[in-house]
Amino acid sequence: MRSRASTADSYPAPAVATPGAMAAPTLVRSDWATLKRLFPYLWEYKWRAMAALAFMVGAKLANVGVPLLLKDLVDTLSLKPGDVQAVLVVPIALLLAYGLLRLSTTLFTELRELVFAKATEGAARRISLEVFRHLHALSLRFHLERQTGGMTRDIERGTRGVHSLISYSLYSIIPTLIEVTLVLSLLAVKFDVWFAGITLIALVFYITFTVLVTNWRTQFRKTMNELDSMASSRAMDSLLNYETVKYFNNEEFEARRYDENLVRYRAAAITSQRTLSMLNAGQQLIIAFGLVAMLWRATQGVVDGRMTLGDLVMVNAFMIQLYIPLGFLGVIYREIKQSLTDLEKMFTLMEREREIADEPGAQPLHIEATPAVRFENVSFAYSPARPILHNVSFEIPPGKTVAVVGSSGAGKSTLARLLYRFYDVQQGCITIAGQDIKQVTQASVRQAIGIVPQDTVLFNDTVEYNIAYGKPGATHEEVEQAARAARIHDFIVSTPTGYQTMVGERGLKLSGGEKQRVAIARTLLKNPPVVIFDEATSALDSANERAIQSELRTAAQNKTTLVIAHRLSTVVDAHEILVMDAGRIVERGSHTALLTANGRYADMWAMQQQASERILDEIGV
Repeated sequence: MRSRASTADSYPAPAVATPGAMAAPTLVRSDWATLKRLFPYLWEYKWRAMAALAFMVGAKLANVGVPLLLKDLVDTLSLKPGDVQAVLVVPIALLLAYGLLRLSTTLFTELRELVFAKATEGAARRISLEVFRHLHALSLRFHLERQTGGMTRDIERGTRGVHSLISYSLYSIIPTLIEVTLVLSLLAVKFDVWFAGITLIALVFYITFTVLVTNWRTQFRKTMNELDSMASSRAMDSLLNYETVKYFNNEEFEARRYDENLVRYRAAAITSQRTLSMLNAGQQLIIAFGLVAMLWRATQGVVDGRMTLGDLVMVNAFMIQLYIPLGFLGVIYREIKQSLTDLEKMFTLMEREREIADEPGAQPLHIEATPAVRFENVSFAYSPARPILHNVSFEIPPGKTVAVVGSSGAGKSTLARLLYRFYDVQQGCITIAGQDIKQVTQASVRQAIGIVPQDTVLFNDTVEYNIAYGKPGATHEEVEQAARAARIHDFIVSTPTGYQTMVGERGLKLSGGEKQRVAIARTLLKNPPVVIFDEATSALDSANERAIQSELRTAAQNKTTLVIAHRLSTVVDAHEILVMDAGRIVERGSHTALLTANGRYADMWAMQQQASERILDEIGV
């Protein structure tokens, strides 16, 4: 029994929130509250639960019947010499009944698990799906603050916790309670109350000792969980930043950081194992005392003639049947507590409030023609101490292009985030086709907008999958047409596997320019009425930038377009150019008008032209 307990104990028990996985402190709910939260998922399969309970009772009745038949079998064999008929008839019948009961126990147990498997897997699937959807519904702020490794570990444990909780409660605790009740009743009725009393006293001592020691051991389990999650987060963060690690030759530095966590985890695991050994030894000591006391009383009863040899065998069989499952009580109790903790963490994550939520009764954005986009007196701050935009107002007329330029940190990319409603403005409003985007559904707003972001991150899948992501279900011909428009088709077909080329983790197998062209292609495939180019050509060289500019202008035709750029050469054709500085619009007008005004834009243009001429001189052009 100790080896089984040790194996089960080797899994880290989550009890401490991963740093960064949940930024806001949360109240820890009680175990009963967690069970109450889980109950609706299982109640959906109530008929299966009732059937499983019936099979469980049947299995325990058959199991309790085994020692009773064993007693009759032993007593029947105590016959006078020459009673051949009884030996041939009665024991054979009992043996057949004994085998049938053994078979029934296994059969009912397997039927119980088979019937309830759909409920267990269904509940786990539904909870996992809800968590997945909820994580996508949470704000950008949450995902910028969280640590992916620790959070995914918590979700995995929570899903596993559903299986463990159901398995240990329905398949271990409840059947054991049923069997204990049946055995105590039989011993008290068939013999005397001392048999039931000794068994009950031993059980009380056993359970009390197990619960107290297991609760004491929880602190070591918490430490193990915290260190395990931290090691997982650091390992994932290091692997995701593989290139940065290589750039600075810091493989050994990362290995040392990871090993520091592993060393501390090892120390905590050894301490936990020591306390586990103490728990197992104490449990076996209590079991031994209980068995000795029961067998002593049964043996004395046989000597006094109050009990038969079959009664002695039956009592011993009952005790063995009871103490085998009880031998795992420490593991079972700990696993149930651990599963409840896992579920509590996952339910807390599920119940985290959305920072950006649709208004009650919000309707989809209604667009009949090319819409206008308007920012009206918009002020925004990521935090009160960090104001970003100050009273920003401008309009992008239907089918026109407005460009926003300025130095880094001026608030240009924040405009795109607000338009996508990753955040809500604190003051003012943003409208599309005259509708406040806070009053309509987020899904409809994002469906109406296409974006080519500055930092393009691709899925670890094929080129075709990444382009088709702009329009799930698109045909290969549509994907190819978008790739041609983005000037990446020739590159794709030049690779050995063409459109089935894998791009690698975050698209690392592609160059920066190739990744950006894929992003342009999938936005062209989406074909939305509103388009945002957020530094859309920043990863392209000058020749490719000029080559793709005409395609971008074609993509922006008859669409309301917001262009965010550092290179002023990419926005000279915009209908209006906004110059931002420190979250304010300091100049606005066409390219020609801004140059004539000889202000901030003219200075930026002159500096970039000088830089371009210097580069051309250096390369001898």
